[in-house]
Amino acid sequence: MLEDSVILELFWNRSENAVSETSAKYGKYCTGISMQILHSEPDAEECVNDTWLHAWNSIPPSRPSILKAYLGRITRNLSLDRWKRNSAQKRGGSQVELMLEELGDCIPSADSVQIEVETKVIAEIISTFLKEQPEMSRWLFVRRYWYGDSMAELSKKSKMTESYVKTQLFRLRQKLKDRLEKEGVQL
Repeated sequence: MLEDSVILELFWNRSENAVSETSAKYGKYCTGISMQILHSEPDAEECVNDTWLHAWNSIPPSRPSILKAYLGRITRNLSLDRWKRNSAQKRGGSQVELMLEELGDCIPSADSVQIEVETKVIAEIISTFLKEQPEMSRWLFVRRYWYGDSMAELSKKSKMTESYVKTQLFRLRQKLKDRLEKEGVQL
């Protein structure tokens, strides 16, 4: 596998190998993110392919410092957009719906965050907040709200009861909400 710096150079040089090398190195990672949200191989595959296209179109001018996180974010956003389109016709209690509903009380709506600078400030507050949390709490939060793991999956992976996991996540959301309000973020 090529180093990320070499892959980024391939993108900057507009080499078609950039996409195949990126897919070889990060294909499983991005597919995993997409499958957690969509639970559909064809939809996940399409989102991952769209990730490569977005990366091709955005590098350059972007030069991400952490390629894996950059690709993961693109994949996650595309998968969430696909999930919203897919669920527009059918309403139900999917894992993504539950995850977004849980975060609804402590994350401002898109309408209240008007400019990109505010979004970056909020992201920095959340990042700092998570760095201050114990490792297990941070792991639970990221697995639930970034990767979309179900409560049952978190319980199994962490070897904790589902009830304990739910309580820990509830407390984390409350702490995050308090932190955001303390920092002046309108919720």
